[in-house]
Amino acid sequence: KSQDIMIRNKGSPGLHRIFFLASITLMLRLAHGDLSYSIQEEMKRGSVIGNVAKDLGVDLRTFSSRKARIDFGGSRKRYCDINLATGDVIVSERIDRENICDEKPSCLIKADLVLENPLELHKIIIQIKDFNDNSPQFNDDRIEMEISESAEKGSRFSIDEAHDADIGQNAVQRYSLQKNDNFILSIDSDKVELVLENKLDREKQQDIELVLTAYDGGSPQRSGTVVIHVTVLDANDNAPVFSQDLYKASLPENSPLDTVVIKVSATDADEGVNGQVTYQFGRQSSDDNNIFNIDSKTGEITLRGGIDYEDRSSFEMRVKAKDGLGLTSYSKVRIEVTDVNDNAPVIDLKSLSASIPENVSPGTEVGIINVQDRDSDSNGEIKCHIQQSVPFKLVPSIKNYYSLVTTGQLDREVVSEYNITITATDEGSPPLSSSKSVHLSVADINDNPPVFEEQSYSAYVTENNKPGSSLCSVTARDPDWRQNGTVVYSLLPGEVNGAQVSSYLSVNGDTGVIHAVRSFDYEQWRSFKVQVMARDNGSPPLSSNVSISVFISDVNDNSPQILYPTPEGNSFMTELVPKAAHGGSLVSKVIAVDADSGQNAWLSYYIVKSTDPGLFTIGLHSGEIRTQRDISETDSMKQNLIVAVKDNGQPSLSATCSMHLLISDNLAEVPELKDISYDDKNSKLTWYLIIALVCVSTFFLTFIIIILGVRFCRRRKPRMLFDGAVAIPSAYLPPNYADVDGTGTLRSTYNYDAYLTTGSRTSDFKFVSSYNDNTLPADQTLRKSPSDFADPFDDLDSAEQVGHF
Repeated sequence: KSQDIMIRNKGSPGLHRIFFLASITLMLRLAHGDLSYSIQEEMKRGSVIGNVAKDLGVDLRTFSSRKARIDFGGSRKRYCDINLATGDVIVSERIDRENICDEKPSCLIKADLVLENPLELHKIIIQIKDFNDNSPQFNDDRIEMEISESAEKGSRFSIDEAHDADIGQNAVQRYSLQKNDNFILSIDSDKVELVLENKLDREKQQDIELVLTAYDGGSPQRSGTVVIHVTVLDANDNAPVFSQDLYKASLPENSPLDTVVIKVSATDADEGVNGQVTYQFGRQSSDDNNIFNIDSKTGEITLRGGIDYEDRSSFEMRVKAKDGLGLTSYSKVRIEVTDVNDNAPVIDLKSLSASIPENVSPGTEVGIINVQDRDSDSNGEIKCHIQQSVPFKLVPSIKNYYSLVTTGQLDREVVSEYNITITATDEGSPPLSSSKSVHLSVADINDNPPVFEEQSYSAYVTENNKPGSSLCSVTARDPDWRQNGTVVYSLLPGEVNGAQVSSYLSVNGDTGVIHAVRSFDYEQWRSFKVQVMARDNGSPPLSSNVSISVFISDVNDNSPQILYPTPEGNSFMTELVPKAAHGGSLVSKVIAVDADSGQNAWLSYYIVKSTDPGLFTIGLHSGEIRTQRDISETDSMKQNLIVAVKDNGQPSLSATCSMHLLISDNLAEVPELKDISYDDKNSKLTWYLIIALVCVSTFFLTFIIIILGVRFCRRRKPRMLFDGAVAIPSAYLPPNYADVDGTGTLRSTYNYDAYLTTGSRTSDFKFVSSYNDNTLPADQTLRKSPSDFADPFDDLDSAEQVGHF
């Protein structure tokens, strides 16, 4: 049996975060035309990494003619190459993650993909994934330790930890100590220690051998072992003790050999041979062993080999102090290498057009230049410029890349070729520089188009401008003669915010002055771009275009808009303020916005009127209403505030709102909430309005009732109304009224006479039997001659029956 102890990889969470951020970064780069691939280390030569032709959408038929190539920026190793026939990126050299990136959590190989005709540049980023191809290793195959038998239980003895060149889960994950009677294993951070569990007895056992095994977490799992030989001594109670747990030092790169870097010191409380301390390095890589040296007696660390900041910027090593009888202790030394400006910029011409037609437009890219400086910080910052006065300039592109573009019209009849000297200078002290000459030839074309004085124009206009006002002017020159050199300006067709360009701007064809056709509103749009064409009068005519950016500046033409409280008077909004509120308590907040921008939208809040001026205050810029002092019993329960919101424009615009505050702990104490939102005038006015509404409603209802009554009476058999009983002729009613839908009206085929007595307050109705024999049923058709409708009054007296309501 053995004791197994798992160690927690402290770097794992951070490592996952780094991988996550790296993945996001690579995705973002990919979205901008860069390519990202991920492969395992140690892939065979010729293995396919990815297909750049497919990923970039480049036709394979033109892939070879465009001279596609991968550039590693001056590196001596080419880890991959392109198969021009298929567009595949293939492995060309052994890729060992540990050799390329050492122990870095993220290992990336960066290169540039260059295409010509037209010139294109794309970043290729290859992420190298770790493969468990390294086993854990201890610094020594055998560790010798001498421990006094008087050592107390719990004493700790440090051991060099194992090292695995792999990272993450493939690094060392746990240790296992062979089962024994005296020691157990303790893992704390990156310390591996033997802990004395039972006291030693030299008479029983003078020598103890232990086997310590380190395991990684890879698949398949790998391990490494070390034998620990413990010699039990009679007396040696104290181990060496370093003065510091961590020593730090800095060293400039290119320092001369034997330079003293730092001195470590450890003391031992024992006397004589037992107290003599010697120093040596703990676990180190083979490369580190050749760089630094430690004096075993003095602890002085000196430079043994050359150091270069560009190759490695820091070193970390463990130093072991050992006394005369073998007790040891450990400390760390961290050495930071500082950069020195020892590398001049290197100019590399990635692509160049051999011949340039003289009619190329300004801004045409004719070459790609890469500039590298292996130094860091300001020592690695580079400025490039062209020494001569030529119609070319360098435009910064991707980091460390510059595009060589034309800045004016070329004319082979004037200059047929150019020798351009490009100079790159870093920002170090003293600065270093380098130069490179570029030869360009101009191909002859017998024409000269107009050339604008600037590559682009910007026009600035304030909103609410007058239509017809001038914004800016553009100018193009044509070196041709007479009508071939006469330039006419015009706006190129296009749309701005869904409308034609001509509805916004116009250009004077002779002078190039740009005029506004309409008034602009900053709140609707703030800027737009148009294209202006300059055309000569040659045959055939030639032309060139320029971009004009129109920027509309803001004018303070919008008042602040209050969102809370609602400024309309018909909104009832009341804030409840506790009686126990102290000074400085937040009561409410006024929220406002301004459609303008800049200082025109900077809002300030003021209380212009309040019931108690000393009780509340408002934040000048926050709009927060707070109490200035504690609420007292004498303060009025109802507090009304009028708040003004002003912007910072010139002239300033403002808006006001009312805030109703109620000092109470609960709503039960409030007599009537509606009284708060209305003053006495408003209450009286509301009462008058209610009375007027009731009167109008009553009159309207009365009028409706009268109308309905009249209509009802007319539908009955009419008689003349007078003092006594006068019949209303029934001819006013339809002769054969019938209800054919059964909705509850009179359905019989009879007509009735009604009599009213005008001198009585009661109503007397006479229900008379049918007097019209000619009334048709509802389902028949009326076919009576006028003579059939006899006067029904003749037989009225004999047929009437009286009913009293």
